[in-house]
Amino acid sequence: MITPINRLLSCALLTIWLLGNAEAQSPPLSQMYSKTEVRIPMRDGKQLHTVIYAPRDQSQTYPIMLVRTPYSCQPYGPNTYPQKIGPSKYLERDGFIFVKQDVRGRWMSDGDYDNMRPNVTGNEKDLPIDESSDTYDTIDWLMKNVANNNGKAGMWGISYPGFYAAAALPDHHPALVASSPQAPISDFFFDDFHHHGAYLLSYLSATNTFGFQQDAPTKYKWYPEIQPLSQDAWNFYMAVGPLSNADPLMGEKNFFWQQLTEHPNYDEFWQKRSILPHLNNIKANVMTVGGWFDAEDLYGPLNVYKTIEKNNPDIFNVLVMGPFDHGGWSREYAPIQVVGNVAFGPNIADFYQREIEMPFFRHFLKGVDEAPKYEAMVFDTGKKSWHAFAKWPPADSLSGNLYLRANRQLANEGPVENESGYTEFVSDPSDPVPYRKREDIRLQFTPRYYMTDDQRFATARGNMQGDVLVFVTGVLQKDFTMSGELLAHLNVSTTGTSADWAVKLIDVYPDNHPQVPGTPPGVVLAGYQQMVRSEVIRGRFRNSYSDPEPFIPNEVAEINLPLQDIFHTFKKGHRIMVHVQSTWFPLIDRNPQKYVENIFEAKAEDFVRATHRVFHDPEHQSWLEYRYLPVKSGE
Repeated sequence: MITPINRLLSCALLTIWLLGNAEAQSPPLSQMYSKTEVRIPMRDGKQLHTVIYAPRDQSQTYPIMLVRTPYSCQPYGPNTYPQKIGPSKYLERDGFIFVKQDVRGRWMSDGDYDNMRPNVTGNEKDLPIDESSDTYDTIDWLMKNVANNNGKAGMWGISYPGFYAAAALPDHHPALVASSPQAPISDFFFDDFHHHGAYLLSYLSATNTFGFQQDAPTKYKWYPEIQPLSQDAWNFYMAVGPLSNADPLMGEKNFFWQQLTEHPNYDEFWQKRSILPHLNNIKANVMTVGGWFDAEDLYGPLNVYKTIEKNNPDIFNVLVMGPFDHGGWSREYAPIQVVGNVAFGPNIADFYQREIEMPFFRHFLKGVDEAPKYEAMVFDTGKKSWHAFAKWPPADSLSGNLYLRANRQLANEGPVENESGYTEFVSDPSDPVPYRKREDIRLQFTPRYYMTDDQRFATARGNMQGDVLVFVTGVLQKDFTMSGELLAHLNVSTTGTSADWAVKLIDVYPDNHPQVPGTPPGVVLAGYQQMVRSEVIRGRFRNSYSDPEPFIPNEVAEINLPLQDIFHTFKKGHRIMVHVQSTWFPLIDRNPQKYVENIFEAKAEDFVRATHRVFHDPEHQSWLEYRYLPVKSGE
């Protein structure tokens, strides 16, 4: 392990923020950069709208920084400028040729749009183009036609643009020497619209954005917005009822909704859209970035990094994970970094932009600054400090288990003989467990802030209604750091034939916990139950994502649910809590609990109450498997 960045960093971060904000304001972008709009031809004849922002100082050469997006290159027109053209103000001041492109089939570009367009393999001659080829053709044109470029190109992008940064890597152009996929989608069955096959109902409002083909290149939005049946979010989603009732909200020509409803399983359609199997033979230098509290794309960055590391062991490939929500590292925050209700310290986004992102691109594209000497720069969300590691998970991390036990206990040892064998609850689709306090649920493009929510509301529901199972440790006598992959193993049964399973890992603050600077008004940290990690799986996919199967009523079945990686210290005096539940509404849609071949076609009469059991006896144990850092002598 490389020496961790200790608490002195907090002071340094505050100093950086103060200095950065004391700097004179940069000149307007229009004074620093010229703007040119071009249409770049692809190998199949389609042309992609591309905007080039070139430094007005032509006394030197510059590398190209490309971002490709489905969200528009607005504002259009040669004399109008956006507020930002690069990943940060620091890179804009440093001088790059910034290029932004509308991807195929979106806004001012030609062609048809395809969500997560499949990557072309050698035996698919009938598919002549993909995102890698479009990026290759774009970079090739830029190298040959943009004056004063130094022959090197870099890419970046957040969320969907992060996918395009990753999708450019297979068979990439030799000039592409540095790429930073940030919060990249990697597989639509595990991120964004699905989580382990469970459909995210909370993304309903986002579906139309990606579901309509444009008739021709356009500067104006062509897809319709969903018209809510109620401004009360809970009532709106409840009124939708079964997903089969959602068709009128989507529109007849919504091809993405049709794809979702026609492919409920992880079939060839979704498998071909995963970029992960194609991340090999990469020569570029890669820095994958994500947020520990990214509700939209947490699976993506972790698995993009791991796949590249496995398939391309000799390239420069690093992981950066900070205390951010979706894309939070790219914003200019106030002095205190806050996600939801939890403050993490002085402006961490600014530190990332200045001390992590800028040196990466400056080194590989300009030949200045040193290359990062770490494999992973990750933020401990419990101790609230950055740490640099030579390997992720850390080389000295160990494996351990936390067992669900009788009487709501959570312990390092498994159940003993004659221990009570299971805890059961009734799951009622007509009265689902909310994923947030009801008053905090909003109608929005996608949910975000629930990732650090106080779970006392859910614990109280578990105590009253029983449909949230609560397991908790005793008070910790020393700090305990989880550092790596987290996996839930459950042995369960149901009186029905279908069920979902959600697991939440929670940090329980002591009852005398002080308030922390930056905590939002009205939030009391004493006794706060902070959700640290959570995930859900549609139980039909417990053995195979492509070949679902019903539960056999009252028969024990095994659930293995990856909760993604974690780097969090549960401090001395805190407790560790786990919630297990079956409904998580309206984050995910309600499971009928009666098995149907396609849940998007379920009818109201298919939704039934069922009794679920989670087993914790010696024969059928349930536990969380984790990695942790051993306590060093003297700590």
